[in-house]
Amino acid sequence: MRLETLLPLGKVDPGLRAPEVPLDIHSVAAGAALLEEVGYGGLVVEETKDDPFTLLALAATTTERLRLGTAVTIAFPRSPTVMAMQAWTLQKLSRGRFTLGMGTQVRGHIQRRYGVPWSPPGPWMREYVQAVRAVWDCWQNGTPLDVRGEHYTLDLMVPLFDAGPIEHPDIPVHLAAINPNMCAVAGEVADGVRPHPVCTPSYIAEVMLPAVRRGAARSGRPLDDFRVCMKPLVASARTQEELVPKVRDARARIAFYASTPGYRAAFAHLGLGDLADEAKHLSKAQRWEELPVLIDDDVLDLFAVIGTYDEIGARLLDRFRSVVTDVEFSIQVRDDRDRATLTDLARLVQSDDDAPARAAITGRQGAGDAVWRSGR
Repeated sequence: MRLETLLPLGKVDPGLRAPEVPLDIHSVAAGAALLEEVGYGGLVVEETKDDPFTLLALAATTTERLRLGTAVTIAFPRSPTVMAMQAWTLQKLSRGRFTLGMGTQVRGHIQRRYGVPWSPPGPWMREYVQAVRAVWDCWQNGTPLDVRGEHYTLDLMVPLFDAGPIEHPDIPVHLAAINPNMCAVAGEVADGVRPHPVCTPSYIAEVMLPAVRRGAARSGRPLDDFRVCMKPLVASARTQEELVPKVRDARARIAFYASTPGYRAAFAHLGLGDLADEAKHLSKAQRWEELPVLIDDDVLDLFAVIGTYDEIGARLLDRFRSVVTDVEFSIQVRDDRDRATLTDLARLVQSDDDAPARAAITGRQGAGDAVWRSGR
């Protein structure tokens, strides 16, 4: 199991709200160095308020072993050639530690925030990844650039703009996904998938991974090194008293996601389609304060991992070890005690064997089945 995190340390998925502690870009380099010192496997950056490639460049300058990745950057507003160059540059700067994680975003954002015409995302993303890889192949191996698809025609690479070969040309590509179609695309052309926080272990195992295997079969690709990188919904704190508001926030985040049509399938998988429909109705009426009430303790337990700092590592493993190879979580480091806790957390999670998850990804099921078959 690999452990990775966003910055600032202790950041949790805020749902619709702004994060409690905004990211200070001037602290990224120091934060990355701290993660490497305490033994973390990776740092990932999402594309929300700051350019993720700039932040990772800062992190690369103060680390030597820490894996760096976008989780995720939005593909379609950038041309594949632009994306290829940003990834190529970071791979050079980090000396082979970069992973390109990409997502599609929803139609409204693509059209109204980025000003890009919309198209069905599955075929678009398949062609996009293939185009990015073609640019890399051109630079590394001198292969003539010849991409001719529905969305992109790329056939020009003159010496002035040829980035040339690098020492570590194999850049992993991960795709954000929740529905089977995008999971199949990930299996067909990518090296990993990043499930949405509302994807429970049973949804990953019974819906997402079979689709990944179908996609891999289409292109004849093995899945032995394929990764499933989870950003779970977590409520954690030093004490039970400090945990109370965190649990309240977790209910609100689950309710917000339940109200989003794009995530309904993950709720319907657990027999919660009616709850998702009610949440959607409340959100359309802008009755936001009524949404968290929909999330009772049973539903909360299905989607959120809850525990104090001394409990949360084991509970993350219990929830996800059967289907996940990488998990994203950290705690805020306020003093030496928190630093020691973070070190112990990294050691605990990353000492766990990922064999059950490997078996689930490839379809060779093993002893870990019982965890996700319980309904979580």
